Amino acid sequence: MSSAIRLLLVDDHAVVRESLRDSLVREPDIQVVGEAGDGEPALHLVRELNPDIVVTDISMPVVDGFELTLQIVRDFPRVRVVVLSTHLERSFIRRMLQAGALGYVNKSAGRMELLQGIRSAKLGRSYLCQECALTLAMTSGDADGVRLGKREVQVLKMIAQGHSSADIARQLFIATGTAEVHRKNILRKLDLHDVAGLTRYAIREGLVPSSF
Repeated sequence: MSSAIRLLLVDDHAVVRESLRDSLVREPDIQVVGEAGDGEPALHLVRELNPDIVVTDISMPVVDGFELTLQIVRDFPRVRVVVLSTHLERSFIRRMLQAGALGYVNKSAGRMELLQGIRSAKLGRSYLCQECALTLAMTSGDADGVRLGKREVQVLKMIAQGHSSADIARQLFIATGTAEVHRKNILRKLDLHDVAGLTRYAIREGLVPSSF
């Protein structure tokens, strides 16, 4: 169990924590080491238990998930934060990513998306569930009204994370040529010309964190 991902669950609803714990403890690579109902006791547990990942809600009565994330990033830089929230508004997602959260998963997402978010964060990789990624892409504030499709959002995120077209094709189970077509279409839609421009756009739109 020493190699398992050490997880701290933070949510002000006990029934949510119990459900999460019961679901996650079945995973051989995950160990739930503690729980808290608010950000204040969560910070004490982070110091005491030294978790790898903190999975936290946003809305909590005393210290909310935003403030908790800021303090974890500042005081415990080795600990990664994954947000699990009902909030799908663009403002919430961007604010949490800007605070330093490495992942954001909506509570309506499937169990596998949460697991992917946790495992990605452990590796230092950013992760947005599909619904959150689409929210950011489909509510872009660009004056020209740019709208990317679901697959284009996936490809854009992966390009910004440094993946080649071959990597993208392999992970999305598409042809390399198809990945290249998506890349060209994204560049055209966004009126950008290189990977650096795509990366800056992805960071600005909250598709990947600025610390990536």
